Amino acid sequence: MTTAETGRYGSWRSPISSDLIVRGMVGLKDAALEGEDVYWLEGRPGEGGRTVIVHRSPEGQTRDVNPQPFNARTRVHEYGGGDFVVHNGTVYFSNFADQRLYSAHPGGVPEPLTAEIDHRYADMTVDAARNRLIAVREDHTDPGEPVNELVGISLEDGAETVLATGQDFCSSPRLSPDGRSLAWLTWNHPNMPWDGTELWVAGLDESGRPAAPERVAGGPDESVFQPEWSPDGTLHFVSDRTGWWNLYRSERGFVEPLCPMEAEFGLPQWQFGMSTYGFLSPTRIACAPIERGVFRLGLLNTQTGELAQIETPYSVIGHLRTNGGSGEILFVAGSPTEPPAIVRLDARTGDSEVLHRAGDLGIDSGYLSAPETVEFPTENGLTAHGFFYPPKNRDFAAPEGELPPLLVLSHGGPTGMTLPSLDLEIQHRTSRGFAVLDVNYGGSTGYGREYRRRLDGMWGVVDVDDCAGGAKYLAEKGLVDGDRLLIAGGSAGGYTTLCALAFRDAFAAGASHYGVSDAAALAEETHKFESRYLDGLIGPYPERADLYRERSPIHHTDGLSCPVIFFQGLEDEVVPPNQAITMFEALKAKGLPVAYLPFEGEQHGFRRAENIKRALDAELYFYSRVFGFDLADDVEPVRIENLDTK
Repeated sequence: MTTAETGRYGSWRSPISSDLIVRGMVGLKDAALEGEDVYWLEGRPGEGGRTVIVHRSPEGQTRDVNPQPFNARTRVHEYGGGDFVVHNGTVYFSNFADQRLYSAHPGGVPEPLTAEIDHRYADMTVDAARNRLIAVREDHTDPGEPVNELVGISLEDGAETVLATGQDFCSSPRLSPDGRSLAWLTWNHPNMPWDGTELWVAGLDESGRPAAPERVAGGPDESVFQPEWSPDGTLHFVSDRTGWWNLYRSERGFVEPLCPMEAEFGLPQWQFGMSTYGFLSPTRIACAPIERGVFRLGLLNTQTGELAQIETPYSVIGHLRTNGGSGEILFVAGSPTEPPAIVRLDARTGDSEVLHRAGDLGIDSGYLSAPETVEFPTENGLTAHGFFYPPKNRDFAAPEGELPPLLVLSHGGPTGMTLPSLDLEIQHRTSRGFAVLDVNYGGSTGYGREYRRRLDGMWGVVDVDDCAGGAKYLAEKGLVDGDRLLIAGGSAGGYTTLCALAFRDAFAAGASHYGVSDAAALAEETHKFESRYLDGLIGPYPERADLYRERSPIHHTDGLSCPVIFFQGLEDEVVPPNQAITMFEALKAKGLPVAYLPFEGEQHGFRRAENIKRALDAELYFYSRVFGFDLADDVEPVRIENLDTK
């Protein structure tokens, strides 16, 4: 047994390098089953962030469905999802560069299906009887706001027919097993899909168009998620009408709950194609509810309402698919100590098989910090939630009496959640001697609608209070150094970060990854999907321009008194680069240590290996300069204005 070397927190050597992270991991984004064939999406940083559809045969052989330069990613709503569908071995997918749909037959080269026109497509389903796809189409051909519609697309010549229109947004077209009925979701400004959606059902006439649509569920204050038809043709869906996203079915004009409980069977629809349940038979559902921020896998008997848990080592389960004939459940799984994986489980025996891992990193558990679930006090007598990762490195110990610096992470969205799965960027920090608190602040999902609505009208306040409260809680417990508190986040998490630095004095430094600094500019400049999002988070704009100014860090740089580093993709259409540039220039003029790293070719979130690596290393370098410790790694320096003399 070796003796641990003594080293200051932050300076520990670690095998979890930025090179390892970008070289050894791909992103697993979706999965599909067709008979015994399995398909999934891989985001490959080493190929410039290209998304590849991978097919695994029943014999276990894998192949790429879309060769270079095809990139299977739609830009509907900018966040995409629902990028491909499979039918009889043929894969239909959206290609990122031109946003056209392509068909890829086994062994063939992808061929374009739709015309060269400014349309985008997502969330496809195959209508075999009519030889067409049914999809969400986003029409950008006219100036102004794009038009979202459901369309039928002929598999013979790509001709398109509008099936449903007139609503601001639509999603989730689902065809009944007999092909006679269609279900889908709609919603309108200013709602987001987690605020209120409507579930529609219609029979299809002789031309294949919906006839006399009827609203089954939903409204402006009820969020419906993932409609699905059971094998016997009964419509099921998830609704939060009780305050929790629970499962329901609609039969003969009546809607009934299947398993009422304080758990979330739904997710915020930031992307298309999300799935938390699937049918194994007309009366058995495989599902993955979330309880207090952690996923569970279960089997629901719809006749008795009994939910039997299936024990797995996984804390995160997504993109759940089923094959009722074989009893197979397919999902993307994660755990705190294992890389994400494509997992197939036999519901009859409970036996599971890992079909593919995001990476085989071979990291010893002695370098991996397991998250601890924490619930801590926050403002107004409430509590908030998070996952605490203490520093861990089997080779090092800190000097006696030293406490670790704490990095508080504020997730994006802000309607979303952080998950207790292996995050190598977190482990990159904890294995070097940082403690990390990953916060599910008020407004996060996974804890019911009431918790989610804490952020209504309070973005930039409640989230900031919870991040600051979590840091204070850990410092008061003596787990971290209260003088070395950091905060970082991306997108909406970057906004929370900048608000915390401008409006609170809890943190010594921060890092904003493509974060919002001017809420009004975001309301004026962002894309259609989020163009009214801030109505609920802050207030209607421009009617409440005063609130937007009050909540925008760019107008309150006088409150900033600590170092900040900014990371920004130059092709970001969600948070335009001018927000980071304006903030950087303001802090530079104020004389604060500040750094700005722009990335060519990156959008909202970094996908290229070299840029992910650079951002990881640069942020760590920035912290080392702020707190005055030496890094064990040889990292390319970052120019820090008002700190570097050169």
